[in-house]
Amino acid sequence: MSRPSDHIDAGSEGFEPSIRAPKKQPAGTPRGPGARAVTVLRNLWTWLTSMRTAIILLLLLAIAAVPGSLVPQRSSDPNGVTQYFTNHPDTAPTLDEWGMFDVYSSWWFSAIYLLLFVSLVGCILPRTVHHFRSLRSKPPRTPARLQRLDAYATLKLDARWTGREGEIIAAAQRLLKSRRYRTTLYETQPRGKRAGTLSVSAERGYLRETGNLIFHVGMLGVIISVGVLSGFNWHGQRVLVEGQSYVNGLVSYSSFTPGRFFTPSQIPGFSVKLDDLQVTYEDENQNAIGIPTDYTANVTVQHPGQEAYQDVIKVNEPLRMDGTDTYLLANGYAPTVTVRDPDGNEVFHDSVVFIPQDSFLTSTGVVKIPDGLAEQVGMVGFFYPTASQLESGAFTSTNQDLLDPMLSLNVYVGDLGLDDGVPTSVYRLDTENLTQVAGGDHGEAMQLRPGETVELPNGLGTISLDAEVPRYASFDVLRDYTRVPVAVFVFLSIAGLISSLLVPRRRIWVKVQATDDGVLVEFAGLARGEDPQLARAVNELVDACTRELVSLKHPAAASSSGES
Repeated sequence: MSRPSDHIDAGSEGFEPSIRAPKKQPAGTPRGPGARAVTVLRNLWTWLTSMRTAIILLLLLAIAAVPGSLVPQRSSDPNGVTQYFTNHPDTAPTLDEWGMFDVYSSWWFSAIYLLLFVSLVGCILPRTVHHFRSLRSKPPRTPARLQRLDAYATLKLDARWTGREGEIIAAAQRLLKSRRYRTTLYETQPRGKRAGTLSVSAERGYLRETGNLIFHVGMLGVIISVGVLSGFNWHGQRVLVEGQSYVNGLVSYSSFTPGRFFTPSQIPGFSVKLDDLQVTYEDENQNAIGIPTDYTANVTVQHPGQEAYQDVIKVNEPLRMDGTDTYLLANGYAPTVTVRDPDGNEVFHDSVVFIPQDSFLTSTGVVKIPDGLAEQVGMVGFFYPTASQLESGAFTSTNQDLLDPMLSLNVYVGDLGLDDGVPTSVYRLDTENLTQVAGGDHGEAMQLRPGETVELPNGLGTISLDAEVPRYASFDVLRDYTRVPVAVFVFLSIAGLISSLLVPRRRIWVKVQATDDGVLVEFAGLARGEDPQLARAVNELVDACTRELVSLKHPAAASSSGES
């Protein structure tokens, strides 16, 4: 990466060396520790902008990203981080000190990221300048001894071609131009020889270095897009029960993850209502009966000042509008529970979201009733879409569909901790200050099927399960500003890489010189890097030149010889 493919090697055959006398240090040049520091910085910069360093930094960046997939990240899964601290109280604090829960914003990941950015910039800029100069420069002079080059061939013409060297070299130049070579004519008069030589110098393949630069610019664009534009990204999650809706805004999301440059004005205004969630189950394959084959969320979308319209959201088929994507993440059941006091007054009525625990949607949920009863009541529930009792007496679900739904509840009374001003999860019940009055060691848990009503313990009242069990869907609303720029730069990188790999970098020379018995035409080629087709290209040029000379209708015969 530190040296372009069109770099001129001093001393290479066919590439003019540039020999210069060593420069004298001007007066006032710093010496001592200051000069040593400058030398160290220069060497450090050379090392940083080298190909080897860039490859090492890319490898380090890939390795540094691995912890982001092994442990939950606060930016994408804050609940998972909380759960990790609960499950691993000893190791979690140490990991947190090293930024393992914020990998992509940690100091060490950012350091590698910035070093890679600087390395690419320091590599691209001088190479671009050098490449631009090379594009404007003429092909190099023809080497004195073409026979020493990689591919070499000759065409011998008899004495009747003597004096027509200009026509021969003009024909060769036309052929090279037709093959998209840049050409320049040269004439030399060697010392001690009567006859001079005419030659054409040609080169092609600058698209190889152009593609190489485009590849690196594309990589740099990806780095900038991810590092800068991702700071404007945001995504939020919202759970909707069938029939519920939400208005897009910060207060509407159950969890929200903003980028570092996010502002609330970025959120577009619209509302989404979940009309129903349709699930299709496998009913023909006996080995997969009850396995869902399709999820379809039918929604109603409303924009301010516009007519509402219906749309659908499927797995991997998000709803795209106003630059946002709304994905269907998860689904389950939300049984509707009604609690009444001993006098029959309704104190709680809501569809409670139950979180699936297995593939058959055996789910858990929490019901909290802080007011309206003689005591605060909390219930931990288990919902079974198709209830089946095991030999141990425990229940499980054997199908995702509502074939035999049942709700089981363990009941607790005491202080729910809702009056302390400390936020608590609606999906978790802290039983530390509660007393269990049903389930576990306190008798059987309460069991309800749709449409049933049972008495709460201690005469607290009654609880009912509605006959209809609605579904819920979890949506993720995402605004990603990096998608289009990253796609464009990745496409440029791929196109540049293909160009740099497939386009050969070649120089070809044709020299015409009069001899004692006629005219000698020499052909030679030199490749920059590996080019297995170089000899073939030279031989094809010899054949084409022979046909071109025949077209001049000269009666002389031409014979050719070559070596690859």
